[in-house]
Amino acid sequence: MTDHEYAHHLILGGARSGKSAFAEREALATPGAERFIYVATAQAHDDAMAERIAHHRAQRDTRWQTVETPLGLAATLAEYDAPGTVMLVDCLTLWLSNALAADCWEAERASLLDVLPACQGRRLLVSNEVGSGVVPLGELSRVFVDEAGRLHQALAGLCPRVSLVIAGLPLDLKRLAGS
Repeated sequence: MTDHEYAHHLILGGARSGKSAFAEREALATPGAERFIYVATAQAHDDAMAERIAHHRAQRDTRWQTVETPLGLAATLAEYDAPGTVMLVDCLTLWLSNALAADCWEAERASLLDVLPACQGRRLLVSNEVGSGVVPLGELSRVFVDEAGRLHQALAGLCPRVSLVIAGLPLDLKRLAGS
């Protein structure tokens, strides 16, 4: 893997759009990859979420090493960073929710944006595109949508590749030469 080739990739899409499956296929197809780290940000606060997590785990290829990271995402990216390592973060909007609930969003966001450019391995960042609907009525929902949009814009500026997945079909929004 070269520095720019197969670098960071932001993958956006709606709920059940196929973005996670696309990200997994892209990651496992990375030439020269030696290690695959699946950074899972979800927490099972109810039975339905526990079932979703179990389903994702069961579907995951056995080459993945799973690291559960509801908070401290930048630290996890730095800890496992190495040439030949591919890390897939699924998903940023759950991580955002966790950080908002823990009242540490600003520090979490700043840390991620600081560490990402220094990462040597490939990073695939999966997130829900939530800004295409109506403006939410509740304050917390508005903060969530606003912060997700700001995060996506910042990451799109850092990532040489940005894709939008709809109905399982990826659309490249940004693809710099060599990525």
